[in-house]
Amino acid sequence: MTYLVQPRLVNEPFSDPSLVLDFRFGHRALLFDIGDLTPLPPREIARVTHVFVSHMHMDHFAGFDRLLRFKLHQADTVHFIGPPGLGDAVDAKLRAYTWNLLDEESANFAIAAFEWSREGFGQCGAFRARDAFWRRETDPPRYGSPDLLHDEEEFCVEGAMLDHGIPSLAFAFQEKLRVNVHKAALDGLGLPVGPWLKEAKRAMRRGDAVETSIAISEQQSMTLGQLLDGGALRTGRGQRIVYATDLAFHASNFAQVVRLAREAGRLFIEAAFLNEDRAIAASKRHLTAAQAGAIARAAGVKQAIPMHFSSRYVGRESVLRSEFEASLAGLDDRPQVLSA
Repeated sequence: MTYLVQPRLVNEPFSDPSLVLDFRFGHRALLFDIGDLTPLPPREIARVTHVFVSHMHMDHFAGFDRLLRFKLHQADTVHFIGPPGLGDAVDAKLRAYTWNLLDEESANFAIAAFEWSREGFGQCGAFRARDAFWRRETDPPRYGSPDLLHDEEEFCVEGAMLDHGIPSLAFAFQEKLRVNVHKAALDGLGLPVGPWLKEAKRAMRRGDAVETSIAISEQQSMTLGQLLDGGALRTGRGQRIVYATDLAFHASNFAQVVRLAREAGRLFIEAAFLNEDRAIAASKRHLTAAQAGAIARAAGVKQAIPMHFSSRYVGRESVLRSEFEASLAGLDDRPQVLSA
């Protein structure tokens, strides 16, 4: 079955962490962190609609300028969601440039910045190109759960606040009920491809009864039950993709990431240091590869991808990966969760 998005790291593991979630169907993409975006071609940057920022250290935020450069002349809005202080960081970036060539005739490009903490959304600001990016306060989004950072018909994004000496957010992309169309079964039923399939998928995700009728054309309709029985629609559990980076190894962070990543399909997690340098990792509030593997194992994830390796280990990547894999497999019992 086909998943809604295809996730991949923008850079190799010794470079800035950034995860792109590219939608298989639809002209859009999401970013978890916005470090060096040089490997992303302009056409892919142009598809970005939402950026989820863990924190504003340079290696997680330096790609802002590249995204702005390629989105500036689009009639589009990019939504930034991150920790407290995000609005000021966006404002400072925009104030660094001279915007005398922007006016009401410019493309209607805008940035919306939403700050989130354990208590929910705080300050929110809107920056419009036609206003020379003058900051205007705006209302926060309202969702049913304080852990929701974004919610749409097909997916949502959840967040967790972690400790990195400063607040650092972890993110979970959750695809809602996965509904795929099986073309051969569709042909077998003599049904055409068309807009009606989108409505059928929506009805499935809403949990409508199997007796619900779907209009295929003015002359033809079928119930959801008939479409399911005929194999034209197939459902499955939506994928869960978790991104966690820049966090100290202690009980509170451990519990937060395990909760967010429980039985996730994929966990992208920092594995910055070797066990021999765990004291350095603790002082910088980062994870060792073994600690990252222990978190992934406790969460029961299907696939764990280590990332954000310290540059001190260039040439020793295999050792980092070996420590991570040993801990993930339960062969290394050295990582001990510290008290919060």
